[in-house]
Amino acid sequence: MSRATALPGDPPGGRRAVAVWSIGVSVYFVAVIFRTSLGVAGLDAADRFGVNASALATFSILQLLVYAGMQIPVGLLVDRLGTKKVLTIGVVLFTAGQLGFALSPSYGMALASRALLGCGDAMTFISVLRLGTRWFPARRGPLVAQLAGLAGMAGNLVSTLLLARLLHGIGWTAAFAGSALAGVVVLVLLLVFLKDHPEGHEPEPFPHRGSAYVRRQIAASWREPGTRLGLWVHFTTQFPAMVFLLLWGLPFLVEAQGLSRATAGELLTLVVLSNMVVGLVYGQIVARHHGARLPLALGTVAATATLWASTLAYPALASADRAPMWLLIVLCVVLGACGPASMLGFDFARPANPPERQGTASGITNMGGFVASMTTLFAVGVLLDATGDDYTVAFSSVFVLQALGLSQILRLRRRAARRERERLVASRVETVHVPA
Repeated sequence: MSRATALPGDPPGGRRAVAVWSIGVSVYFVAVIFRTSLGVAGLDAADRFGVNASALATFSILQLLVYAGMQIPVGLLVDRLGTKKVLTIGVVLFTAGQLGFALSPSYGMALASRALLGCGDAMTFISVLRLGTRWFPARRGPLVAQLAGLAGMAGNLVSTLLLARLLHGIGWTAAFAGSALAGVVVLVLLLVFLKDHPEGHEPEPFPHRGSAYVRRQIAASWREPGTRLGLWVHFTTQFPAMVFLLLWGLPFLVEAQGLSRATAGELLTLVVLSNMVVGLVYGQIVARHHGARLPLALGTVAATATLWASTLAYPALASADRAPMWLLIVLCVVLGACGPASMLGFDFARPANPPERQGTASGITNMGGFVASMTTLFAVGVLLDATGDDYTVAFSSVFVLQALGLSQILRLRRRAARRERERLVASRVETVHVPA
């Protein structure tokens, strides 16, 4: 969108916008470190609490269950209370959850701590997306969203590299309790420096009337095909990498592929690095060519399914004990595209909803991938226990959810595209009639 066609009231962006937005992103960065910390500690957690695969999966499932369940309430809270208040609550909760996990003497207390962490984590990403729409012009939306996701993957990289070393160097309690200090640091930055919007760009007052307001926000957002398409894009693209990084990647690489923990950790790092590079590429492409959103999403789904099928089938087809290293490397590179592809879901939901519904629409969209991740985490754990740790059978559950999501994307794509064109034409007409 050129300057001449900028939307009325579009935020100016600039250095101050970058500074304020960076504080919000730093909160999300820390939240992702805490969220993914279990991914490098899964085998240690199983030993510490004496649990099997299903019980181990419950840690991540409960965390994601809380996260997914909080998305719509958090979206409503962001629309009503603003970014700063919601982020503040989130930081307090996820920091308390990380500290509680460090000190938990039992499996039950550790579960409660992960649930608390998931609740706080749920309040971060939607808030950061809202902060971006309040401080940057709409044309920057796709790139800003991808950069936020990039910061999250940087947090994943920290947990993969730094926290893993701390865990095996100074022990469980010291590593997790020490990492909780990062939450205190970002809380101070948030309270002192963050503002919801630039001066002169306050949102228009919007009536909030209890349950009627809640129902109206959710119903209006859900009626938009773009919101539902965004949810299913997020659902279908995010979960393969999330499941791999959050819990089952390290056990799969060590137990099924016979790699050392160090080599497995390097492959997990490769997923994160690939994610960061692909995120920059996808953000630039979509910022310049809005029509590339769906081809990028569908291409990522196809590539992910192909590489998973190849990796799981290779031992049987080649009469080998495990997949070769080159194939595992390619799998991890392709998995790195899942996070950036899931961000495309927000690029369908964002133009489908007015500013006062952005938080709610983002919350609905963000539920998709986490519901899929939670379902797959549970399915893999159950299938591993049922089959005696047969990872080929367990990870085949990935294809079931991909097929479901793909069918919904194909069903909604034309309606969403038609509705988006109608809104674009209407906004251009309104812009033409705005007095200079």
